[in-house]
Amino acid sequence: MANYRWPSKLSKLSPRAKQTNLYGVIIVTVLCAASYSVGIWKNSRGGISRASLNSLPCTFPNITSPILPFAPRHTSPSETTTARVVQIPSCGVEFSEYTPCESVSRSLSFPRDRLIYRERHCPSKDEILRCRIPAPYGYSVPFRWPESRDVAWFANVPHTELTVEKKNQNWVRYEKDRFLFPGGGTMFPRGADAYIGEIGRLINLKDGSVRTAIDTGCGVASFGAYLMSRNIVTMSFAPRDTHEAQVQFALERGVPAILGVLASIRLPFPARAFDIAHCSRCLIPWGQYNGTYLIEVDRVLRPGGYWILSGPPINWQRQWRGWERTKDDLNSEQSQIERVARSLCWKKLAQREDLAVWQKPTNHIHCKRNRIALRRPPFCHRTQPDHAWYTKLEQCLTPLPEVTGTEIKEVAGGKLARWPERLNAVPPRIKSGSLQGITVDDFVSNTETWQTRVSYYKIFDQQLAETGRYRNLLDMNAYLGGFASALVDDPVWVMNVVPVEASVNTLGVIYERGLIGTYQNWCEAMSTYPRTYDFIHADSVFSLYKHRCDMEDILLEMDRILRPKGSVIIRDDIDVLTKVKKVTDGMQWEGRIGDHEKGPLEREKILFLVKEYWTAPAPDQ
Repeated sequence: MANYRWPSKLSKLSPRAKQTNLYGVIIVTVLCAASYSVGIWKNSRGGISRASLNSLPCTFPNITSPILPFAPRHTSPSETTTARVVQIPSCGVEFSEYTPCESVSRSLSFPRDRLIYRERHCPSKDEILRCRIPAPYGYSVPFRWPESRDVAWFANVPHTELTVEKKNQNWVRYEKDRFLFPGGGTMFPRGADAYIGEIGRLINLKDGSVRTAIDTGCGVASFGAYLMSRNIVTMSFAPRDTHEAQVQFALERGVPAILGVLASIRLPFPARAFDIAHCSRCLIPWGQYNGTYLIEVDRVLRPGGYWILSGPPINWQRQWRGWERTKDDLNSEQSQIERVARSLCWKKLAQREDLAVWQKPTNHIHCKRNRIALRRPPFCHRTQPDHAWYTKLEQCLTPLPEVTGTEIKEVAGGKLARWPERLNAVPPRIKSGSLQGITVDDFVSNTETWQTRVSYYKIFDQQLAETGRYRNLLDMNAYLGGFASALVDDPVWVMNVVPVEASVNTLGVIYERGLIGTYQNWCEAMSTYPRTYDFIHADSVFSLYKHRCDMEDILLEMDRILRPKGSVIIRDDIDVLTKVKKVTDGMQWEGRIGDHEKGPLEREKILFLVKEYWTAPAPDQ
């Protein structure tokens, strides 16, 4: 056996023949490689014309790229395409306005002292509803902005209590099948526009230095609604209380709002977030509890920001009879407020009729020197200024960042550009290097990336591309606010959420860009009503919460806060998206998975979804 040689045809060939054969093999190899490369190049371009996508996204046109048949590549051998979809049932009609963390029945077990019972109190895991919240019978797609500012369908928010309770204050009127919003308020019966004009005579609202505002105890948010025409975006908030559906009305009008109350925990916003804080007869006891609530306003106000107060006790000398309170009581309340404001180093700029305006200092150079005389409140030393998720309120003053010089006008933390330049100017938190791992180049690149991505989204979601179709948008994992910045020229507003589990707390950057947002743990429900948003964007949310809570619970919360016929875009790893789609198939959502904007070779894909229209049955059924 050792001497046996296998016969070989090659051994019989001449050297020239061997060389010719080798050249042939090389040529064939090169041609095959070139053909394969050209094929990849063509597919990676995502070359789809807009003309092939004329139908609405809920019909999803039949296209071969970038929509691909992913099932053969991303299902286990045990899974079959004919597997039964698990249908998620609908809840009863009594849950049509269900707010899980602001449940009226659950709140009654908590202390009424300082309105703690109106704070967030979420259900335990075994109490979570695992059904789809129905829209009320007769629900219609809301009016488009700006018409929605002044009118809403009665069927969408079937409550007439405020039309009776606030009849003389022009909050809201009920006519036939709709509500009308004249723009009035308790302290501005002539209308919010005239009221804002009065404020504009005290501080400059026109030069772009004021961009973000917070309205405490907002009512139906007419103040925020009318500030929008001045390019000022307002975060309106109020509790779910006896003023039935006030925040729900605000959202139906297309105005940013959340459920919230000043009680025992911080507001869910970072420090130095707002240019203006506003209270118009909001019934918050500002002077009590050692000024705790004004201390919290100070935390969220920008250096040089303004606090505006109208209503009791301002101008009590003329109004005390109408407020049905004694002169001594009102005088004492105003004295308390003035004393707390001075202890915060605020300067009272003006008081004219029913309006008073204070200004926060631009830095704490002088304020620190005054602590020896003022003593209270002391400066905070242990808490993080931007931590604001179930963080307890403290009776200490949040220190502003140190300044390099001794100038009283030097802005602590860095001066912000005026709007609209503020949107794309490098935020001071990034410029100073205070956010670990995020550089100026990262910020610029992120902004450009989201311009590209949003343009890509609009190719496939025709409703997102249609001007005016959507108004209220939610970004569940906003990072630097790039998604919202790419939509700034559209008639929309975006609630930018930074999950509390995110590796870097970037909500302060979002506010420094002139955008708004909030903190959120997506294992819990959001502090808002059902059917708040027209569109939801979720970038890597399910990967972030993979081992933290059930995917189905997050999707059901998305379903609760999404309007019928609303759209969802989810970006994530393909294996995550295939699991997500199995759940959404049982939620009466239509959807298909598409390629990353860079082409099919990226593992990250995009799931385009649309919630079908359905409502509770008619009452007689």
